[in-house]
Amino acid sequence: MILVADSGSSKTDWMGYHNGQTISFNTLGINPYFLSELEIPKLLLKNEDVVRYAEDVKEIYFFGAGCSSPDKHEVVSNGLSAVFRNAFISVDHDLLGSVYATCGNTEGLNCILGTGSNICYFDGKKVHDGHHGLGYVLGDEGSGTFFGKKVLLSYLYNKMPTNLASEFKKAYPVTKEQIITNVYQKAFPNIYLAGFSRFMADHKDHPFIQDILKNGFQEFVDTNIKDYPKYQNIPCHFVGSIAYFYQDELKEILQKSGITTGKILHKPIEELFHFILKKEGVINQTI
Repeated sequence: MILVADSGSSKTDWMGYHNGQTISFNTLGINPYFLSELEIPKLLLKNEDVVRYAEDVKEIYFFGAGCSSPDKHEVVSNGLSAVFRNAFISVDHDLLGSVYATCGNTEGLNCILGTGSNICYFDGKKVHDGHHGLGYVLGDEGSGTFFGKKVLLSYLYNKMPTNLASEFKKAYPVTKEQIITNVYQKAFPNIYLAGFSRFMADHKDHPFIQDILKNGFQEFVDTNIKDYPKYQNIPCHFVGSIAYFYQDELKEILQKSGITTGKILHKPIEELFHFILKKEGVINQTI
């Protein structure tokens, strides 16, 4: 059995191929900046599908947030090896996985707009890392964490319109003290902050939310996309829930900036899965 995984900080999507059949399941996110190699097996073994297939897996191709350096690769690889004991394991950055899903073998810019945000240039053969992907404290423009923080701060600073603030209070009956505790003292503050971005979905047409969305996407464009000299000459692809669910606002900002919109995928796992199977010679055509 071959398993392909695409992991963000919040969730990991898995697809497998065995004897001509495909399977799919989900686990929590596996980010080596937040989980140790001892914590990864504990997380995985809570999933019934993992337990069911662990002994049958012979190859794993894992693409994950935070897997951008050899030491982080090792953390994830060791954690996976403790569960999938019979498997060859390949670990790489989630940017490469989304490049395979969107660009395939053609030149383009690839952006992730999910819980976090990132960008890279792909020349058709090689991924060229930039100086982005600074995480939720220093960067992550246009991400769920970025927007969640914007929405939350507008509420806490009493900058949110009264009607919206009333709706926000109903949706998130939390105190300032609870928020501070979750952000500064508990695990996964980025995921906690990103949770507040969901408020935008139910109020997307409100002018206040529209301003937050468009200003946030413009900041991502100005800070990240425009850093690449060829940004107006090649397609710009996107992966992630923020890009997917707010693609109308995103496309508007891209058009104003003279950027050609490529694919916008909610999740890259299916396209990535088929790309890996072809690349490894498992199949010669799309399943």
